[in-house]
Amino acid sequence: MNTILALDLGTTTGWALQPNIGDIAHGFVKFKPNRYEGGGMRYLRFRRWLDGLKNSVGDIHSIYFEAVRRHAGTDAAHIYGGLLATLTSWCEHYSIPYEGIGVGTIKKHATGKGNASKDEIIAAMRLFDHSVCDDNEADALALLHCVLERETRL
Repeated sequence: MNTILALDLGTTTGWALQPNIGDIAHGFVKFKPNRYEGGGMRYLRFRRWLDGLKNSVGDIHSIYFEAVRRHAGTDAAHIYGGLLATLTSWCEHYSIPYEGIGVGTIKKHATGKGNASKDEIIAAMRLFDHSVCDDNEADALALLHCVLERETRL
C-alpha cells in the first residue's frame, strides 16, 4: 500500500495519514499567526509542517484535500486559497500527485447523506474506532476512508 495523506485545509487543518505500513495516524494542527506576525506566516508554518511530515514518514505517494467550493466568509476563502496554493506548489515541487474531493462526496460516503453535520461526521469516524474530538480531524479521516474505499475498488 502507498502512503496517503488526507487534509481538511483551514486555519485549523485536520489531517489523516495511511502509511504504507501500519495504522492510520490523524490529528489537527493550527496555523493561526500570532498578533506580532504577518499573515504569510501561516503559509510558511504549513509548508514547514508538510516538510516535517514528509521527513518523518518518508515518501508520500498521494495527497487528497477537501475541495471546498463555498466559504462562510471572505477571510476563510482567502486562507483556504493560500493554503491550497501552498499545498499544490509543494506537491508539484516533490512530484506528489494531489486531488480535491468535494465536501458532499465525503459526507455522503461517511454518513450516507451529503449534507451531514460536523457532529454526524465525528460520530461516523468514531464508528471506525477513531478517537476524534475535532471536526477538522474527523473531516480528514472521512476523506481518507473515502479515498481508501475508492482505491480498493480500482
